[in-house]
Amino acid sequence: MGFKTRQIHAGVTPDPLTGSILTPIYQTTTYVQDSVDEYLAKGYSYSRSGNPTVRALELKMTDLEDATDSICFGTGIAAVQGVMLAFLNAGDHAIISDVAYGGTYRLCTKILSRFGVEFTFVDGSNLEAVAAALKDNTTLFLTETPANPTMKCTDIAGVSKIAQKAGAVHAVDNTFLTPYFQRPLELGADISIYSTTKYMDGHNATIGGAAVCATQEHADAVRFIQGSTGSIMSPQVAWLTSQGCKTMSLRLDAQSANAMAIAEYLEGHDKVEQVSYPGLKSFPQYELASSQATGYGAMLWFEVKGGLTAGKKLMDNIDVFSLAENLGSVESLITHPVTMTHAAVEEAERIRVGIIDGLVRVSVGLEDVEDLIEALDKALAQV
Repeated sequence: MGFKTRQIHAGVTPDPLTGSILTPIYQTTTYVQDSVDEYLAKGYSYSRSGNPTVRALELKMTDLEDATDSICFGTGIAAVQGVMLAFLNAGDHAIISDVAYGGTYRLCTKILSRFGVEFTFVDGSNLEAVAAALKDNTTLFLTETPANPTMKCTDIAGVSKIAQKAGAVHAVDNTFLTPYFQRPLELGADISIYSTTKYMDGHNATIGGAAVCATQEHADAVRFIQGSTGSIMSPQVAWLTSQGCKTMSLRLDAQSANAMAIAEYLEGHDKVEQVSYPGLKSFPQYELASSQATGYGAMLWFEVKGGLTAGKKLMDNIDVFSLAENLGSVESLITHPVTMTHAAVEEAERIRVGIIDGLVRVSVGLEDVEDLIEALDKALAQV
């Protein structure tokens, strides 16, 4: 069946007791066993390690990516942590995209590095640099593409080949594009990581994450970490995310169309210094973005002439767009990464990877695109 059909029906079966078309919210900690000898015969014992509502979402995500299994976490960064803890031991080395979500950077440099894990942040757009960063103790590659917030793209298939040759696991943070637009496992990656908070939910209603695995061996390793650290998604969140998933493709198509129109408008504005959106022919990696994904997504960034001061004035005076840290929702959001999402990244590192002070990140929503452009036009007029 097609993606749109599967995003509605995968993982969902009518409730056997009532016939409910929606999976019930199993808001329970405990599952009564029939006998000692039949312990776990029904698959559940305690909701820290498994819950039927969460499992329904895991099955849906597995189906959407043609994967083997999925593990849902309480947050997106918990999913990143779960993958890292599953495949990194003291003394191991990981290669991470040099542009990545600030929380991922913080987890690596401020927490896991304390336990003897070494991290190298590498320009994923340069496969030679990725290969050169490889060490004998490299066990994990984590690629974020398109990267947050610069939109830098990485050749997933190329990095996957390097990882396979090294016997390492390649995980791809696919949050920006989802399996509807980009399918990392089909390009050779081992694991797709998601903040389900974003496009899976799509409505600013939940916090969650997931790791979608190509093999059962990898899935079992990640699920062991999830149960051991108590980082499972809650049933209420899983239920809401399951409903959000049903319209994901429709939302992404419409939001991406809006993003393209806005990017083209900004590119022609005399008060805009530069615009970065993978769907623009001017985007440095337009060919790569077009070859490994079927859509360009709804994320973009731009810089107003006048730098930081001008950018702040725009963000403080814009209508319709909400100044907020999240992304991927039906509401359009505008963010200043240097002071918000990437504040944990040191200034020198931000400058090195292109997260400039005047960068304005935009998550384009489902509003009428004419209203969004008018709001930007009015705000730019005040700069």
